[in-house]
Amino acid sequence: MMTSVDIIHVPFRGGAPALTALLGGQVQAYFVVASTALVGIKAGMRPLAVTTATRWAALPDVPTLGETVPGYGVSVWYGVGAPKNTPREIIEKLNKEINAGLADSKIKAQLSDLGGTPFAGSPGDFGKFIADETETWGKVVRAANLKAD
Repeated sequence: MMTSVDIIHVPFRGGAPALTALLGGQVQAYFVVASTALVGIKAGMRPLAVTTATRWAALPDVPTLGETVPGYGVSVWYGVGAPKNTPREIIEKLNKEINAGLADSKIKAQLSDLGGTPFAGSPGDFGKFIADETETWGKVVRAANLKAD
């Protein structure tokens, strides 16, 4: 959408078949999660760019896509949620313990090795992040006129 490049999406039943198709020359490019990328790079895949807003420490010489397409930044994220009526004190305890885990140097190192960056914060911070992501991707869905099958 940001570049007006027309890319054909080729669906695969998982990362391994997609990586095999890339390495075998059946597809020309593959947007892949960081942990799979490292496997592919070791097998001969050449990284062109990372999609995150900042360069990845494991591949410091690989530029971000945003360095070519200003404003571009996409990353995979994971979060922890709870049912709507969960008592506040439980939410606060979970948040405190999760943030403590994310601050642990061993966990930080393991996440970094997988291409991850911890995002610790409050439940409100996470709610705002989800709202922002929903707005961003809603624009993409509307611009591409995507429909659920």
